[in-house]
Amino acid sequence: MITVEKINAGSFKVTVKGSKTTTNHTVSLSPSYYKELTGGKIPEEELVEKSFEFLLERESNTSILSSFDLPVIGRYFPAYENSIREMLK
Repeated sequence: MITVEKINAGSFKVTVKGSKTTTNHTVSLSPSYYKELTGGKIPEEELVEKSFEFLLERESNTSILSSFDLPVIGRYFPAYENSIREMLK
């Protein structure tokens, strides 16, 4: 289960309840990157949640960085941005 809380503008706390371990993550999201990926079609929190769904399909919650900027996902998983855009269609 993924829970996303907005901390302040551009910053989110994400809690992932895994099968064995619950993890907490702090994610930064710039307005320009949000617009680039979503065109403003969904709330920022939903983008962060879908990004974690993408990550959890590829690694366990304990392998996800505890703090990162959302574009970092694309450095580890080049298909990330296209996958998110496809999810939003």
